[in-house]
Amino acid sequence: MTEKSVIITGTANGIGLAIARAFDQAGYRVGLIDIDANALTNIASNFNDAIGLEADVTSESDWAVAVQEAVDRYGKLDVLVNNAGVSARGTIEETSVADWDRVMDINAKGVFLGTRAAIPEMRKAGGGSIINISSQLGLVGMGESSPQYQASKGAVRIFTKSAAIQYAAEGIRVNSVHPGPIVTPMTEARRSDAAVRDMMLSRIPLGRYGESEDVAYGVLYLASDESSFVTGSELVIDGGWTAQ
Repeated sequence: MTEKSVIITGTANGIGLAIARAFDQAGYRVGLIDIDANALTNIASNFNDAIGLEADVTSESDWAVAVQEAVDRYGKLDVLVNNAGVSARGTIEETSVADWDRVMDINAKGVFLGTRAAIPEMRKAGGGSIINISSQLGLVGMGESSPQYQASKGAVRIFTKSAAIQYAAEGIRVNSVHPGPIVTPMTEARRSDAAVRDMMLSRIPLGRYGESEDVAYGVLYLASDESSFVTGSELVIDGGWTAQ
């Protein structure tokens, strides 16, 4: 159990919801960020000490309000998990500028804005931990995934290292997590296609999709004092995909 507080983005379902539940069970005070206000209300009501923070992660002003509300409620901010993200399909030639901008704004700019908003509060708290959810496709390429998704996740990886170096002296650790294929609503459409599912499974040495909890436990470790000497790192949770 802990008296620490955490803000997590994209908590309405999937990996974000699993992360939020793991932190709640570990005794954290949990700030839930999502654009789905109804989902936030329902989720928060089932947690021990949670607040729903409706926000668009691409909005600088929304971030300022959400962080302030969390700090007003809990007194400080110890942990930030930048999880919110979207996927996309298509080749480079099939990708419009609008498609590119949408994915990059949510997946990459959202991480930047959240990190920037959290750092002053973590400085006041004497340190903190920021965990950015990237992807195994932030480490390696894949022809069957969209260019903007892979570019956004690669951006998260390098941004994480830059932030880790810049703020290490202030006790603020920043790490990225790189999940492989996970059973979530985001991957449901592709998993329902037998050919795509078999192709994906053929690339995972462990022979299965991961579960959201597999990622949540890794995130909880990076937030904890047990990882106090870990910053600027990549925690890969991909069933062996990138080991090949």
